[in-house]
Formats: sequence, structure tokens, C-alpha cells
Amino acid sequence: HHGWSSFDQDRPLYLEGRVLESRWRNPHAELVIAPAYRLALPADLKGRALPAQSAGPDGPALLARTTLPTRRDRHWELELAPLTRMQAWKVAEIKPGDAVALLGFTFSGEKGDAVLRAEYLWSGGGVYGLRSSPA
Repeated sequence: HHGWSSFDQDRPLYLEGRVLESRWRNPHAELVIAPAYRLALPADLKGRALPAQSAGPDGPALLARTTLPTRRDRHWELELAPLTRMQAWKVAEIKPGDAVALLGFTFSGEKGDAVLRAEYLWSGGGVYGLRSSPA
């Protein structure tokens, strides 16, 4: 299975939308979403509180650099964390129709499939850091 190396970690992206498909299984949970029609960076994004993780990125710096994808695909595949980590964060299973927002990374130059590897997930009123376990 792939790691993080094929994803451009110098360009964090923001996506939000409605879940079309949910695959709650290993090696990691996956979602397919339809992005919001008028996708925009939330005004409060740079100041959002992020949860502490046992290891991970500089969250505030990622928030400050986050942009929107340039591609306008109707569907994006989202790669979340392994189920054991989703359970450690107490993320309720996400189902079709649920609204989610994510900060993550896609392939360099946004080439290839519309895939986002999630770093942070906003779902069900919570925010979750998916790179590692809760601190």
C-alpha cells in the first residue's frame, strides 16, 4: 500500500461537500464526495483550533497555507486513516449524505485522479487529526 510520498505535502488543499459513497474498511476508510457547488475557503480557517496528535504536522502552518484545488472535478475520492485510528479519534462512521470538510493533499500538479489524502477532517461537529493518534 502507498504512503505519503506521492502526495504534494507543500500544498495543503481544502475541500468540503456531501458524501456520495463511504467505504469504512482497511487499509483506510475512504469517502467519495461531491464538492460544494461554490467551494470557498472558510473565513475562519486560519484560526481554527486543531486537536493535539501523538505525531504530526504543524497544523497552524498548514491552515495558513491552505488553498482550494484548481481542478473542478464533480467527485473527489478521500483517503482517511486506518479504522483503528478512526476509532481512537472516536470518529462516527461517515455515511452517504453526511457533510464533511477536509484539509489534505493531492498529487503533485493535481495530476491523475481527484484524490485527497486527509490530514484533518471536520465531521459531525468534531475535528480530527488523521496523521497519528490523539495525544
